[in-house]
Amino acid sequence: MKHKELVKKEIELPTLPDKTAPLIDALTSALGIPRDVLAPAEEIYYAWRDLPRELIAIPPNLRNELIARMCIAISTGLFDGAINYAWNASILHLRQRVREFGLPVVSQILQRQFEERDLIELQDSELLDLCLKLNLITEDGYFFLNQCRDTRNNFSAAHPTIGKINDREFITFLNRCVRYALSDEVSAKGVDISDFISAIKGTRFTEEQLKVWIERIDATHDAQRELLFEMIHGIYCDPSSSEPTRLNALDICSEYVGKFTSSIKSTLINRHQDYLAKGDTDRHTSSQQFFEKLGLISLLTESERHAVIYKALKDLWQVHQGINNFYNEPPFAERLYTLSEQAEIPNTIKNNYVNVVVSCFMGNGYGVSWAAETYYEKMIRNFSSAEIQIMIESAKKSNSYIGMRLRAYRSCLQRFVQALSSLIDTTSVPETVRMKYEEFTKIQLTNTGLVPSRGTRARN
Repeated sequence: MKHKELVKKEIELPTLPDKTAPLIDALTSALGIPRDVLAPAEEIYYAWRDLPRELIAIPPNLRNELIARMCIAISTGLFDGAINYAWNASILHLRQRVREFGLPVVSQILQRQFEERDLIELQDSELLDLCLKLNLITEDGYFFLNQCRDTRNNFSAAHPTIGKINDREFITFLNRCVRYALSDEVSAKGVDISDFISAIKGTRFTEEQLKVWIERIDATHDAQRELLFEMIHGIYCDPSSSEPTRLNALDICSEYVGKFTSSIKSTLINRHQDYLAKGDTDRHTSSQQFFEKLGLISLLTESERHAVIYKALKDLWQVHQGINNFYNEPPFAERLYTLSEQAEIPNTIKNNYVNVVVSCFMGNGYGVSWAAETYYEKMIRNFSSAEIQIMIESAKKSNSYIGMRLRAYRSCLQRFVQALSSLIDTTSVPETVRMKYEEFTKIQLTNTGLVPSRGTRARN
């Protein structure tokens, strides 16, 4: 029964006329060219015989004039021309798939204008890349269609050829075009981008909802993952995005940041630099926050890291100098510590960094912020040899934050000595300041009975 149904669906092509082969022979003879410049009669016969099996797999609405021209070319052995017709039909249908996906949606995903003209102007290789990222073709399809593209470029009538293909090679070419481009096959693997955008822009993710989307991203391929995270970054940086949308974007990225490939990181940095180059201040600032919140500021340029850390230092110092500093410092100290953990402090701001951190650790005449103290201790423990040198040298300078505190408050001197003795590893102390280091540590030995002042009330 199944066999009969299959037979009913077959396409019956007309039998090749007996005069086709003699006609080709007569034509090449009249032109004075060898007969073997065209496909031999045997190859034409076998290509024509196997053609119906491929044609039946093409949906009726896609059997257009290009497919008809392809058949005519095959009947005369013009396989190079047939390749071109089949490939053009494939490209036209892939473009239509993108249109049906939605050009406005593609524009939003790519974070740039993408209209009909942009679609038409895409090179074939770019169209295949886009279709893979949008999950309009499978990874297998992308691989084989790229092979077809190479075949079309080198063996079709579209360009001067480097050789000829036979009937079996043509049928293989056509089979791949039909299977992966001239069909309505949907990839079972991947993320429905329209649904994904709707979810991110909806209400705050529940734990289960977040888990489902992470699993779907895990299950898709690298090309689409790269597109998804570029899109998420763009949504986060969009000034019109709501706070729940930004938090959803961060939730997704925070869960996945440990698996970011170098390609994903490169894509995000390129988008970040585009904002800077275009002078899009709002998006560029949001992008900096995006990298900071994901612990990725090490990917930014040194000048940008300088700017981010400088602002964090400025904010902390202003709070430290202000009213109720003991209560207000902790979140600012925590932010600075988090930044220091993500990347090395740029040389251009090391001096400021050391002076602010050590001065805040030493406190003022009223004491220190207990809740922020742990962050200061961690940052001082992580001081490099260069930063230790700055710390010790600053103590001798009357115009540095550290130097002014040491001269103003005895409690600050005690805290400074405490930092050198208990938070700094003596082996990390540079030889250039070792003598000064030992001078300060001796102060501690002569004041063993003193306890550093640790304030608990707000500074007035």
